[in-house]
Amino acid sequence: MKIHLIYRRVPDRILEREDEVIADLGDVVVAKSRFEGMLAPLRVNGVEVIKNGYTMVYFAFVGKNYDVLKVYDRGDFKGLYVDVLAYTKREGNTLEMLDLFLDVFVFPDGRAFLLDEDELEMALNYGLIERETFDFAHRVAGEILEGLKRGDFPPEVVWKYGPEGLE
Repeated sequence: MKIHLIYRRVPDRILEREDEVIADLGDVVVAKSRFEGMLAPLRVNGVEVIKNGYTMVYFAFVGKNYDVLKVYDRGDFKGLYVDVLAYTKREGNTLEMLDLFLDVFVFPDGRAFLLDEDELEMALNYGLIERETFDFAHRVAGEILEGLKRGDFPPEVVWKYGPEGLE
């Protein structure tokens, strides 16, 4: 089964693709895809964590302001990549998300890093987003980081699935 993903980013960037569904839990969709089209690998704290060809198992949480990607390099778990989102909607076999620039990367050992604050700041400075959206993105990112510290983020379902399905 496939899911149609529409991933939006201000001002007018839209990524659409059809991804393989691993599990459809109604308000949570678990799907698999590959990173493609990156201009350069993503490095966090000096470590290459994502590059073209890596596998992602993503968890779309309908009605929530984040998604979670489990990142793998040929089966080797690299960490979690969390997008801060304005929304996650679902209509039938279509998921739609609006990215709010900020991201969190979590290494397997639990170290977490907030990413792309400069992009969010630039979007505000260029008038692409309002101050309210800027503050909202920071609030959601803060809640994610606090949840990581408390041990109640990510949601438990994230640890149940990998590239081959149930783990």
